[in-house]
Amino acid sequence: MKLLYITNGINGSGGLERVLSVKASYLADKLNYDVHILTLNDGDKNLFFKFSRKIVMHDIKVKGNPISYFLSYKKGIQKVIDTVRPDVISVCDDGLKGMMFPLIFGKNIPVIYERHVSKQIEIRYDNPSIVLSIINKFKFSLMNFAGSRFDNFVVLTNGNTNEWHLDNLKVIPNPMPFESAEKSKLSSKTVLVVGKQSYQKGYDRLLEIWKLVSEKHKDWKLEVYGKLDSSLGLELKSEQLGISDKVSFYPPTKDIHEKYKEASIYLMTSRYEGFGMVLIEAMNFGVPCISFDCPYGPSDIISNQKDGFVIKNGDIQSFANAVIKLIEEEDLRHMMGSNAIENVKKYNINVIALQWDDLFKEMVRT
Repeated sequence: MKLLYITNGINGSGGLERVLSVKASYLADKLNYDVHILTLNDGDKNLFFKFSRKIVMHDIKVKGNPISYFLSYKKGIQKVIDTVRPDVISVCDDGLKGMMFPLIFGKNIPVIYERHVSKQIEIRYDNPSIVLSIINKFKFSLMNFAGSRFDNFVVLTNGNTNEWHLDNLKVIPNPMPFESAEKSKLSSKTVLVVGKQSYQKGYDRLLEIWKLVSEKHKDWKLEVYGKLDSSLGLELKSEQLGISDKVSFYPPTKDIHEKYKEASIYLMTSRYEGFGMVLIEAMNFGVPCISFDCPYGPSDIISNQKDGFVIKNGDIQSFANAVIKLIEEEDLRHMMGSNAIENVKKYNINVIALQWDDLFKEMVRT
């Protein structure tokens, strides 16, 4: 089967790129799919993650004012579609232009939309103005209409289905990006966070939590890995909170699995998520996780009080209390870590890829 993925880019270090590298490579190498990936303005940039050599890459140039951008976008994609002649197209673009794909190109070929993030990505402030609220409401209505035009609209968790009013919804989780026989010993005094610095990830909340934790456990350290954004002022905030010597910010690393092995606890303070890939990565290494119950993902992944904690979204004190509890109770850490290893087996790529294989075959048959 010939499969064409359409996405913005695959050279970054984000979750979408990681998932696509794992999923597309498995389909090409293990299930003998003829996989093509179309990107925008990626050119000859180096890939952060490893993709199968069997995958054929296509890149188109889009630039200029909105009209020029749209025309070059439409022309470039249509040319690749005409050349590749795929059996199924899968659009992996969380922006509005990706959602408009069936309206722009029609549905002569079965087409899927893969949603990798919550609608909440459109909300960038805790208290948006009336004007912004109206704009977001319009966007959400437009997104629901556009989403209904796809043959299948795939979300990552059962929670994600709550924000889409569609009849074509399917739930297929992200696959675990790697497996390792090596597990964390949960003995180091290190707490780990992975993800780009952004409003979404809630690192301002993370620092407030860590201030409360470090008041009781000054010998524990917090390490944060992800794309840096100085405009957020996180280092300044850590200084103002008096915890700058207990928090370290690092850029993305390809060897993140080594950091999971060195951690004893994993934290997620996001305001919203599409899934929570980092949670299953940490749990794979037997690291218990604590997350806010944000929309959507963490509550589907973490079994509360069995392999981690799910905290009411925004409850800083309760989150800090959960961290302190895991720091002080080593036996609990190990119990939750063991449970986490068992929990995430359902996200094995061998399991998830077969769900995609079934969906693709079903679409071609119909």
